[in-house]
Amino acid sequence: MGKIAFRPHTGVVLLICLVLLVTLILVSLAVGTRELTLEEIITGLTGQKRTVASIIIWRMRMPRTVLAIVVGAALAVAGVVMQGLTRNPLAEPGILGVNAGASLAVVLSLSVLGVGGVGGYLWFAFAGAALAAGLVHLMARRSADAGPARLVLAGVALGASLRAITGTITMYDSKTFDSYRFWVLGSLARRDAGLLVWIGPFLAVGLVLALASGLTLNALALGEEQARALGVSPARARALALAAITLLCGASTAAVGPISFVGLVVPQVLRLALGADQRKLLAVSLVAGPILLLGADILGRVLIVPAEMEAGVVTAFIGGPVLLAMVVRRMGVRTR
Repeated sequence: MGKIAFRPHTGVVLLICLVLLVTLILVSLAVGTRELTLEEIITGLTGQKRTVASIIIWRMRMPRTVLAIVVGAALAVAGVVMQGLTRNPLAEPGILGVNAGASLAVVLSLSVLGVGGVGGYLWFAFAGAALAAGLVHLMARRSADAGPARLVLAGVALGASLRAITGTITMYDSKTFDSYRFWVLGSLARRDAGLLVWIGPFLAVGLVLALASGLTLNALALGEEQARALGVSPARARALALAAITLLCGASTAAVGPISFVGLVVPQVLRLALGADQRKLLAVSLVAGPILLLGADILGRVLIVPAEMEAGVVTAFIGGPVLLAMVVRRMGVRTR
């Protein structure tokens, strides 16, 4: 007899994630160049007195914390949709070439137009991400078998080409490289609240589309023939999922740079706890994604004090071993 896997109730997992998230929010507000006590945080949040602590919280740490929550949720949800769309548990949003498209657009805006600052190249990054995702979709549709494998191959091929162009430009333009290298690491530092206003609408629409795709992704997991029998159009479902991924990853990448592994690690951990129901994974990833990114940002602030390590670098350190363990585990299962 096979072993029966025990899985906790979704509500229990969600409650644990909420407690962890609230704890990390308080730690995020407390940790930095000047550490704050719980009393200072409460006083600063309530705004009873205009103190140094309140200025630090509202002008510096609160925007950064909220951005980590929003971007973490977006990347995690996009990862769930990506893995459900491709039926590949090792897939992550960057596989569709979204990050590569955004990176090339940023480099071109810096090199050709001389754009400076996050607010300057935000729209270029988003446009590049959207254009790359659209090209991948068109490339996949040119095949009679426009299934998940074709979509992944198109994404990998286009991403490699775009990264090669980006590398060539930065190799011969040192000034552009100096500006680009800070963005490409993926950082939440020095981002103001105005950035949330710009990316908010795109993320909101992307999250709505992603959450609405839960049922169709469950149907696609049964195979395209079964999905059609259940009244689901595979082409329409893929277009909806791709639009959600583009909006979520495009806006997030434009705002903070390409941050890897959030969309890979979070869905994997949740799938072990909750099973393969896309609706459950999408709902809980809204809370679990911020936990990973906010935790990575906090670690980056304390690991090399007084300097900081970018959140994208920390998530790479966390996600690399997880990806290796997943690959080894899958290889072990196949060789049995």
